[in-house]
Amino acid sequence: MWSRAEAAGAILKMDASEQKIPLWRQLQTVAAVLQNVRSGMSATAALEGVLVDLRPGVQALVFHVLRSLGRAQALRQLLVPRSPPSHADALLCTALALAWREQDAPYEAFTLVNQTVEAAKRNATTQPQAGFINACLRRFLRERDTLVQLTDQNPVALWNHPPWWIKRLQKDWPDQWQSILAANNRHAPMSLRVNLRQSGVVPYLQLLKEAGVNARAAGSSGVTLEQAKPVQVLPGFAEGVFSVQDAAAQLAAPLLLSGLTATGPLQILDACAAPGGKTAHLLELVDGRVTALDIDPARCERIHQTLQRLGLEARVLAADAVTLSVWWDGQLFDAILLDAPCSASGIVRRHPDVRWLRRESDIGQLVATQARLLKALWSVLKPGGRLLYCTCSVFRAEGENQIETFLAHNTEASLMPSPGHLLPVNGVNGDLVPDNPIGDHDGFYYALLEKRTT
Repeated sequence: MWSRAEAAGAILKMDASEQKIPLWRQLQTVAAVLQNVRSGMSATAALEGVLVDLRPGVQALVFHVLRSLGRAQALRQLLVPRSPPSHADALLCTALALAWREQDAPYEAFTLVNQTVEAAKRNATTQPQAGFINACLRRFLRERDTLVQLTDQNPVALWNHPPWWIKRLQKDWPDQWQSILAANNRHAPMSLRVNLRQSGVVPYLQLLKEAGVNARAAGSSGVTLEQAKPVQVLPGFAEGVFSVQDAAAQLAAPLLLSGLTATGPLQILDACAAPGGKTAHLLELVDGRVTALDIDPARCERIHQTLQRLGLEARVLAADAVTLSVWWDGQLFDAILLDAPCSASGIVRRHPDVRWLRRESDIGQLVATQARLLKALWSVLKPGGRLLYCTCSVFRAEGENQIETFLAHNTEASLMPSPGHLLPVNGVNGDLVPDNPIGDHDGFYYALLEKRTT
């Protein structure tokens, strides 16, 4: 995501001499992260290996590069049709991504070129290509307008998404595909969910104001910051007064719980629960018995950490939700939240590497996994109970098509009023949509299903 760390470390256009860490060193590291992403590693994992003092500035530059990588690769292809060695190519594409549009460049173009060449010279792997990189970038500076205009004819360069992704959005959203792609290439805001057991939106906005932080309400328990900040500087983080959560993701818990009644404490299952944000939100809203389930034991530890900070308790289990014999005790649930594994195509503005990591063949596999989870979890839901299916995807295959297929094969299931597909919305555009009370948000899909009693 354009996260707390990225936003806090965002770099304004300045002279390289003003930086405590030399720009050439940052560019070396950015290129190394880009290589890792190209090899299939997530940017999050790659950035975890970056030295702490380098990480904020590097993350800001990495996300900038990933949002312009399609353009950079198209420009590199014009400059040198034959791919250079991978290390040199990553460094060259890094510079092109940062410099191609002057008004968005974090540094002056000549500074970027000089420091990129310096980065090449100071690395044994790229040192032999330093002269080649210098020649390519000097030509780019001379011919920038012409080269950029030529790449405007390339959809991948224009939209900075893979061809298959663009085509799928054109098919799924013929009237909105361009706005979705445009939103993906902008920064996401920092949104908070106020823990209503400890505070309210209005009181917390006042706390933020007193701390010199400008923010606005977003939904029933949400707050959107005008400018992202490290969580440690915001009032109440250590005390569990708030959590970081996108406005669209904050809809899950209240949607599942609204109007749901039981004779005793609600038995609630949060499947695929890590890192625990939605588990915590459920516990903040209701005095129920919540089971949080995730297949990854390490990610289950994240759930424990989340709940501990917020002063909440849940039964946390590490198991595959489909394998009922391993984790289910035979007691049916009143409510199930299934935040299913998906393409993450709705959260690209927070995770710009997703578009370059995901493959078209992944979608069919994910759809099959979602269907298996739906089938298994539906069997442990009480008659009269509700299951909320959600994905952070804008692809119809993982949303309405998945649910249409499920309903066709499960006659005891009925679709309750649900948001359906929420498309990513940025800034004031979100505020101008009258039926969008949560404003600036990621892409999501929600379907609330009820199991008939007869």
